[in-house]
Amino acid sequence: MDGPEQPMEPSQNYFDRLADLDARLGRVRGDHALALERAAGILAGRTSCRIAEAHAYLRGLAADQGRDVSELAAEVVAALEGHSDEGPERLRATVASALRPLRQAPQTGDWARIAQQVLDGVAGNHTVLMPVRAEDGSVEDYLFMAAGPELVDISGRRGSEIVGLRLSEVYPTLVGGPVWDAWERCLADGMPRQVGPIPYVSVAARAPAEMTISVQIRPVGPGVINSWVRHDVQSQLEGRAAQTERLGNLGWGEWDLVTGEVDWSPGLYRVYERDPASGPLPRDVLDTLTVEEDMPLRAQAAEDFSRGKTIDLTYRVRIGGRVKHLRMVADAVRDAEGRPAKIFGVIQDVTARETTRAKLSKVEQELREHQRNLEAEHRLAVTLQQIVLPIPTEPIDLPRLRVAVRYLPAVQAERVGGDWYHAAQAGDGSVVLAIGDVAGHGVRAAACMAQLRHALAALAVTTTSEPAELLGHLNRLLYMGGTGTSTATAVVARYLPETGELRWAQAGHPPPLHSRGGHTIELDRPDGSVLGAVPAAAYGTAAVTIAPGDLLLLYTDGMVERRDKTLREGLAPVIETLDRTFTRRSRHPVADVIAQLPDANPEDDTCVLAARRLPLSPEGAHG
Repeated sequence: MDGPEQPMEPSQNYFDRLADLDARLGRVRGDHALALERAAGILAGRTSCRIAEAHAYLRGLAADQGRDVSELAAEVVAALEGHSDEGPERLRATVASALRPLRQAPQTGDWARIAQQVLDGVAGNHTVLMPVRAEDGSVEDYLFMAAGPELVDISGRRGSEIVGLRLSEVYPTLVGGPVWDAWERCLADGMPRQVGPIPYVSVAARAPAEMTISVQIRPVGPGVINSWVRHDVQSQLEGRAAQTERLGNLGWGEWDLVTGEVDWSPGLYRVYERDPASGPLPRDVLDTLTVEEDMPLRAQAAEDFSRGKTIDLTYRVRIGGRVKHLRMVADAVRDAEGRPAKIFGVIQDVTARETTRAKLSKVEQELREHQRNLEAEHRLAVTLQQIVLPIPTEPIDLPRLRVAVRYLPAVQAERVGGDWYHAAQAGDGSVVLAIGDVAGHGVRAAACMAQLRHALAALAVTTTSEPAELLGHLNRLLYMGGTGTSTATAVVARYLPETGELRWAQAGHPPPLHSRGGHTIELDRPDGSVLGAVPAAAYGTAAVTIAPGDLLLLYTDGMVERRDKTLREGLAPVIETLDRTFTRRSRHPVADVIAQLPDANPEDDTCVLAARRLPLSPEGAHG
C-alpha cells in the first residue's frame, strides 16, 4: 500500500489528462463549440463526475439563465483557468452541490431507518454517515445516521449512543485526516475505498488511547457505510469473545457483592432480550423470571453455592412471553471466612437443545409404544397363520399325486405375510392345487389369507373345480370387502388323476414351473388380473399334461424377488435346483426339491408347493 488511502477499484483520473487536453485545445479557445467540450471535460475532471453529467449541468445552467450554452462554457473555461489551487476545490464543491439533485437521493428519514434495520442484522463495527454540507456545498461535517448494535468503540460508547451525533463531536481527530478524505472522494465518484492500517488517537476524556485501525468505505444512498477493524491484541481478544458468545448463544456476568456493582457482557443482554442501555436486571427481578416449578432447583443450587460448591444448573425462565431453558455455571471469589465476595457466572440459552431433547424423548416413547403394538400384532398374526395354515412336515399323498409344502417366514418379525396354499381333492374327484399371496403384512394380511383359503376350499367341494371360475369367485369376494380391502395374487390348478391333464389359471401371480427329465420350463401364463382390483375380472385357462415322474412347482414371489437381482436372475437358482434333483435320480424328488430350494427373500414370507405325478407301478411309487 503506497499510502493510507487506496481506491478499491480503478477509476479514470481526469486531472492527469487535463494537461494533455490543454495542449490539444489551446489553439482553438475562441471556438465556442469546442469551448463546451473543454468546459465539460474540465468540470468532469475536477469534480470526478461523468462528462455526460457535466454536459447536462452546463446545458441546464445555461437554460436557467437564458444564455447560449457555448458562451457560458467559454466563461467557465476562462474562470477555471484563472484560478490555481483554491479554485478547483471550490468549483468541485459548487458543481457537486449543483449536480446533487440529478442523483435523486432518497428521503433521509426513510433511508436512515432502512440503513439501521440492515445494520441490526450484521455483525461487526459498522456505521452509516450522512455528509453535512455548508452553503457552498462543501462537506463541513458528518452525521451518524445508523450504527451496528454490536459496535463498542475504544471509549466504551455503543452504537446507539453515537447515532444522531456529529463526527466532530465523537471522533474529532478524524476531521481532515485520511479517512475524512476517503469519505469525501467516495461521495464524489461513488467508488469504494480502503484506508489503513493507520494510527488512530482517541482524545476522549473517558478513555484516551491510541490504536491501529483499517477502514472500509462504500457509498450507500446519499451517504457512506463505514466499517472498521481494530488491529490491537485487546480488540482481537474482545472480538473472539464476542464471536464465542454469539456462536454459543451465551453471555457472562459479574456481581460484586461488596460494592453492589453488576457487569453484563453483550451476550447476556441478548440472552435476557434486554436493551444494554437499561443496564443489568436487578437480582430480585431475575428471581421472578424463573418458572415456578423450577424454583426448588434454584433453591437447592443456592444452598450448594453457600457451601462452596460450583453451580451447574439448567432451569426455565419466562422472557418476552416465551419459556427459555438456561444453563448457569457460576463460581465465586470468597473471603477468608469462605463467604462469597464476587460471583462470576456464565449463562447459556439451551432452549433449542432442551426442546430437541424433549421432542426426541417423546418420539422414543412413541416408538416404544409402536414397537409394543407391532409385537402384539405379530404374535396375533403368527397365531392366526398357524391356525389357518398348518404346514405339513411330510409329503401329502393325493390321487396319483404326491405334494410337499414348504413355508419360509420373513427374517423381520413384523413382516408376517399373507402367503397361503391349498392341496385337496375336490367334490368331482379331481385335485385342486393353489397358492396365493395377499398384499401387505401383519394381522390384516393374515386375516385376508384365511378368508381366501377357506373360501377356495369350500367352493372346490360344493360349487366348481374349474380354476377360472374359482378365481372369479375369489375376486368378487375380495372386491366386495369394501374400500381399503387388500388385493392378492394366486394360481389355481385342477389336476385329473386318470389322464394327468392339468388346467390352470392365474391372477397376477408367477406361473408354475414344470420339470420333466431334468429340464425345467416356466409355463406360459393365461390372462388374469390380481384379485380384488376390479369387480368383474375375466380369467383365462391354460392346459398341460403331467406325465408320470413330472414335477410341478408353485411358489409365491418371495422365492425369486431380490433387491439386487432381476426376476430372471432370482428364478435361475430355483430352476437349477429342480434340474439337479432329477439328474441325480433322487429317490424322494418332492421332498428333496423342497429341502434343497435356495433361501428365500428375508424381507418377505415365501410359500412353495411341489407336486409330482406318481407312476402306476408300486416300484415307482416312492416320491
